[in-house]
Amino acid sequence: MITVSTNEIAGKTIKKTLGLVEGNTIRARNVGRDILAGLKNIIGGEIEEYTKLMAESRDQALDRMSKQAEDLGANAVVGVRFSTSYIMGSAAEILAYGTAVICE
Repeated sequence: MITVSTNEIAGKTIKKTLGLVEGNTIRARNVGRDILAGLKNIIGGEIEEYTKLMAESRDQALDRMSKQAEDLGANAVVGVRFSTSYIMGSAAEILAYGTAVICE
C-alpha cells in the first residue's frame, strides 16, 4: 500500500478514487512513564517514553487506515494527514486519514 501526503503519486496515474479512509487509536499514558517524564521535565531533554508511545500510535493509526483502504480495493492512499486530540487528562487520540485510490 502506497501512502503519501501529496495528492498525486510521482510516476503513477490515479485511475479511480474510492473515498475517505481513516484509522485511529486512543492511547493512555501509564504511571511508570509519567514518573520518568516528570524526572526528565526537571533536568530537561527529550522524553523518549512519550516519543516511543506517539510513534507506536501513529503506526497503528496508519495500519488501520491502510487496512480500510485495502478493504475498499485500493492500492494507495493520497493526501494522508494526522490529527491529534486529547480525550482526557491522560489519553490522546491519533487519527490518520486520506483518500483511497487505485493507481497504475
